[in-house]
Formats: sequence, structure tokens, C-alpha cells
Amino acid sequence: MNWYLKVLKQYADFSGRARRKEYWMFTLFHVIFTYAFMFLFALIGGALDTPLMLLLMYVYPLAVFIPALAVAVRRLHDTGKSGVYILVGLIPIAGPIWLLVLLCMEGEYKTNQWGKNPKDINSVEIDFIGKE
Repeated sequence: MNWYLKVLKQYADFSGRARRKEYWMFTLFHVIFTYAFMFLFALIGGALDTPLMLLLMYVYPLAVFIPALAVAVRRLHDTGKSGVYILVGLIPIAGPIWLLVLLCMEGEYKTNQWGKNPKDINSVEIDFIGKE
């Protein structure tokens, strides 16, 4: 959960690098929350029979769109790719598969043009995630 909150705190931060754990933990909680909201709003909306519930169901994905995009770009930076590679996902059929492979790749061990390795042994930030 702390990885999820870390991404939300870096709301529109497209610079730097994000390790795989940060990206995938954010994605896991994002999917869990999305399905929970869909279930809740379907349940409540069905009981109240109001279109307002449908509107509210779309607020969460819209609010989290920019942080999700930012963490994906930072994840691509960790692999040594530019953030423009996020557009690869728009290529039909092969694009999403290629993007998934890029997001799953191990990050570069050395410092690249987007910053130092987030898994560096001297990184203090990683030591505090999950221990709060």
C-alpha cells in the first residue's frame, strides 16, 4: 500500500526512475480499487437507481490516470527507454505485448540519463517504503 501512496505523492512527476516493484504494486492496488469501486457503485447504484453513481464510478480512474501514466514513464526510464515508448501500446496487437515486456524488464544497473539506479544499495528511500 505504501508503494501505491508513494506514486500518488509523485502525482505528475515524469522525471526519474521507478523500479519494477513500485510499478507493479501500484498497478495491483489500482486494479483492486477499480474493481472494488465498480462493485460498490453497482451495488449502491442498483439500489438507488440514480445515474449519479455511474458518474462517481468514473471519478477514481480519471483521478489516478496521471499518476499511472507518470509511474509507467518512470518505469520505462529505469529500463533506459524514453517515456515516449508508452505510445508503443497504441500499436494494434503487438504494441501492448511489447510494452508489457518493456515494463517487466530489469532496470539498468548503472546511472542513466534519468537518474541513479533506484535499487542502488546506498538508496535510502527504498529502506523506508513499507516500514511506515
